[in-house]
Amino acid sequence: MGKIKLKTRKAAAKRFKRTGTGKLKHRCQNRAHLAKFKSTKQKRHLKKNRTLSRAANRILEQQIPN
Repeated sequence: MGKIKLKTRKAAAKRFKRTGTGKLKHRCQNRAHLAKFKSTKQKRHLKKNRTLSRAANRILEQQIPN
C-alpha cells in the first residue's frame, strides 16, 4: 500500500506562509477595524508578521502538509 496523499486546507493556506526554516508565519489580528480606539504603538506593532506558537504549529502541520 502506498502513502495517502494529504489534501491542503485552502483556508489555512491563504492565511499562513512557510518561512525558510519551515515555521509558519501569519498576519496579526485586531487590525482590520476600530483602529481609532487603538494607540499608534499598538497599530504599529500589529503591522508585523508573527510566527505561530508550538501548539498551533502542530495543528496546522496537518492542514498544510507541504
